[in-house]
Amino acid sequence: MEGWRGAWYVPCLASLETLQELCRKENLRCKSIGITNRNLKSYEVEYLCDYKVDEGTEYYLVKWKGWPESSNTWEPLKNLKCPLLLQNFLSDKNEYLSRVKEGKALKVKNHVKALKPAVADYIVKKAKQRIALQRWKEELNRKKNHKGMILVENTVDLEGPPLDFYYINEYKPAPGINVINGITTGCECSDCPAEKCCPKEAGFLLAYNKRKKLKIQPGLPIYECNSYCRCGPDCPNRIVQKGTPYSLCIFRTNNGRGWGVKTLQKIKTNSFVMEYVGEVITSEEAERRGQLYDNQGNTYLFDLDYDSDEFTVDAARYGNVSHFVNHSCDPNLQVFNVFIDNLDLRLPRIALFSTRTIKAGEELTFDYQMKGSIDLTSDSTDGLSPSRKRIRTVCKCGAVCCRGYLN
Repeated sequence: MEGWRGAWYVPCLASLETLQELCRKENLRCKSIGITNRNLKSYEVEYLCDYKVDEGTEYYLVKWKGWPESSNTWEPLKNLKCPLLLQNFLSDKNEYLSRVKEGKALKVKNHVKALKPAVADYIVKKAKQRIALQRWKEELNRKKNHKGMILVENTVDLEGPPLDFYYINEYKPAPGINVINGITTGCECSDCPAEKCCPKEAGFLLAYNKRKKLKIQPGLPIYECNSYCRCGPDCPNRIVQKGTPYSLCIFRTNNGRGWGVKTLQKIKTNSFVMEYVGEVITSEEAERRGQLYDNQGNTYLFDLDYDSDEFTVDAARYGNVSHFVNHSCDPNLQVFNVFIDNLDLRLPRIALFSTRTIKAGEELTFDYQMKGSIDLTSDSTDGLSPSRKRIRTVCKCGAVCCRGYLN
């Protein structure tokens, strides 16, 4: 374009590792992606691909970090200084062989001269999955703004990170929806709760006791102190806004329920565990998306029906750890509506609290039909949108009281 002196900026879709591989392949240096004169020709083992014995010497096929697969080389065992990667290689090999013939364990031979292609292929896929899940874990922990750590685990299959999921810490409103209503006042308490504290001003009881545990019944709202309140961050009425306090693990379930979430710490009864966040959309848009999700067998729409049914939270593409929490007809989490910096009754925040003591390592679940409003019980379908009535999804929760369907 004549007279144009600007520049086009196009986001790069290639990963850092792919760019490094291209640089090394073309003998190029690029300081911004970490390829310099000093490390242009450096070699670090990324993972091991194959194994063979040649003239009595053991060799491993090595994928070098930051180098294309065309640069893979066979290296004698004595040259490899990567005990963990060797351990992963042997573990993956034995795992594959033990699953052959419908899961019947086979005696693994320790003196094979070469691996079958199918075994080597599995080992490479498992190594790539391990790297992808590690990067995903690092990404999740960079983006989360709460105290607890997020771990990722898959010992079930070769599924990697979801391709179309973006981690967020709070609601992502659709255009035209305001999830913060510009509140400009807060309580004047120096020691909450007081007579003029936020819950009492709204006509409700303080939700927490002195041990910061929930003391109200399901169906009642939670009013926390907001950003304009005089009380400090240690106020006993600031719980949900501080985020998940527990370390959690996103893990692959072994009974066909996809990903799930388990706690890595003991959680006491009536404790705040996490918020359910996602895109805030209109009920009309939720109806349109619901048709697609029903056909896919997915359930990510959560109706904000505390005061009306005007808005819905969609956690399909944007969400936090709660995106991966599975349904149970006998759940250990309960839904509550929370109001902090937005007092619009149509747009409560959704918080999940423990209904009982949850042991470390136990999966977290909530009832997908459970709502935070007073007049909708967990076994009612009146509050479900028509889009979720059309196709019934079989429930695999395994609870004694299982209703048989998610909806």
